[in-house]
Amino acid sequence: MRKLFLTKPHAAVSLAFMPLALLAACSSQTPDDADTAVGDETSTAAPAPPMATQPTAPAPADETVQPANILTLKGLGDLRIGEAVPEGSSWAEKGAQVSESCRVLTSPDYPGAYAIVEDDRVRRISLGQRSTVKLAEGIATGDSEAAVKKHFPYPETPHKYVEAPAKYMTSPDADSGRPALRIEIGREGNVSQIHVGTMPVLGYVEACS
Repeated sequence: MRKLFLTKPHAAVSLAFMPLALLAACSSQTPDDADTAVGDETSTAAPAPPMATQPTAPAPADETVQPANILTLKGLGDLRIGEAVPEGSSWAEKGAQVSESCRVLTSPDYPGAYAIVEDDRVRRISLGQRSTVKLAEGIATGDSEAAVKKHFPYPETPHKYVEAPAKYMTSPDADSGRPALRIEIGREGNVSQIHVGTMPVLGYVEACS
């Protein structure tokens, strides 16, 4: 009977402290702790991947523009072989003309060069000894015949007015109707003139004839 009497008071004390323990457990996490926990959860989330950007395509090259101070099979400056002289061009007639059907044009922008217009179309562009215009390969008037042959080993024909070694060096496809190259070598063995155009005008030896 003594043992039973001692156990009951202990049980009563334990039960009396249980509500206080539960209350302390429930209140152990403060509002600040809860906010911190949420913040920690969101901070570990993976960042959103960056939006993919589409590459910008380069602008197409303007094939109508000729390289500055370079004579090509297409033309020189705003002059195009086989086309009319553009309105407002610096190329114009100078001096008396041979005929209305064939005209010789020059430009202050290209001293030493001239163009032949036949039937209102540019048929040939020529570079004289004062010209600073070059071919894309770097050949210009005054260069040696040896330098020309490195790039243009063309068939040769005798010059009409000047003794050898003067000659004409003409592209083998000149008779195809497409623009072609013709180079004149002077009596000193250097380039005296360079012509680009279409036959028969490409082969003229005196401007329009």
